[in-house]
Amino acid sequence: MKVAVVGATGLVGTKMLEVLAERNFLVTELIPVASEKSVGKEIEFKGKKYKVHSLQQAIDAKPTIALFSAGGSTSLDFAEKFAANGTTVIDNSSAWRMHPEKKLVVPEVNAHILTKEDKIIANPNCSTIQMVVVLKPLHIKYKIKRVVVSTYQSVTGTGVKAVSQLMNEREHGNSLEMAYKYKIDMNAIPQIDVFLENGYTKEEMKMVNETKKIMEDDSIKVTATTVRIPVMGGHSESINIEFENDFVLDEVKELLKNSPGIIVQDDLTNQIYPMPLTSHNKDEVFVGRIRRDESQRNTLNLWIVSDNLRKGAATNAIQIAEYLVKKGLV
Repeated sequence: MKVAVVGATGLVGTKMLEVLAERNFLVTELIPVASEKSVGKEIEFKGKKYKVHSLQQAIDAKPTIALFSAGGSTSLDFAEKFAANGTTVIDNSSAWRMHPEKKLVVPEVNAHILTKEDKIIANPNCSTIQMVVVLKPLHIKYKIKRVVVSTYQSVTGTGVKAVSQLMNEREHGNSLEMAYKYKIDMNAIPQIDVFLENGYTKEEMKMVNETKKIMEDDSIKVTATTVRIPVMGGHSESINIEFENDFVLDEVKELLKNSPGIIVQDDLTNQIYPMPLTSHNKDEVFVGRIRRDESQRNTLNLWIVSDNLRKGAATNAIQIAEYLVKKGLV
C-alpha cells in the first residue's frame, strides 16, 4: 500500500500524516510530495524520516492512493496523471467537486456510490462535510425542504498565513503579512472566498451546490452566509432546517445520537454544547442547542461544530481511503 500525500508540508497535509498514523492506516511506503522548493527535505512519519518528492517522482512511483491537498490548480494539472498510472486520487481541493463524472463523498452519507472505476474522488468543502453528516439521518426520517446555515469559521481554514496573521495581531497588535484584507483578531469578516455575481461568496455557493450533490437530492433548498472569526480548533454552524414532516425533539436527539460520526452535546442544565475549543483534534461532528423553531412549522434549530482540518479535510479523506480498502476498491 503505497500512499502519496501531495501537499505534505501544508496545514492539511501535515494533518493527513498525523491522522494516517493515529488510525494505523496500512502504509507500506509513504511518498510525501510538496513544491519544488521543499523537494529533498525530510518529514517524519511514525518515527521514520522520509524525503519529500516532486510530483513527477510521485507519479512515477505509482502509489496505490494519493491524498491531495495542494490547491485546485495542482489537482487540475496532476490528478489525472496519477489516475492514468492506476492511482486512486482523493482530492481535498474544489477542483473536481462539481464535475458531473466525479464522486463527492462523505463516508457516513454516501460512500455507497464509490466503485473501482472511481480514480479521482473529491473531498467536499469543510463546512459542507460537517453539515451533511447531520442532515443525512434527518433527511431520511423527516425529509428536508430547506436549510438556512450561517457559519463561524476558523482561520485554519485559510491556512498558515492566516494563523500567523491572527497570532501576530494577538501578540504584537499588527501583522506584516496579511491573509485577509482586514484585521481578524477582535473581528468577524463576512466574506470567505470571492464574491460572485449573485452577491454570495464562492464558499456560500459551495455549501449550496455540494449539499445537493452529496445528499443526492436537488429538491433541498439551501442558503448560506459564511463568516471568518478569530478562532482555531474548528468551524461552527448555526443551522435552521425545515422538514416536510413534523418531529418530536426527543426522537431527533436519539436519532442523532445513534448516527455514525455524530456526538450530541446538548445538556442545557450544565451549559454543555459544542465549541471549537472542545472539538479541536477530534474526528466527530458535535451537535447541540437542538430546539424547535417556534416561528415556523416543522422546523428545527441546531448548532454544529467540527474540527475543519480533521473531519473537514484530512480525516474525511482518510475515511474514504479506509472504505476503498475495506471494500476492495483499490
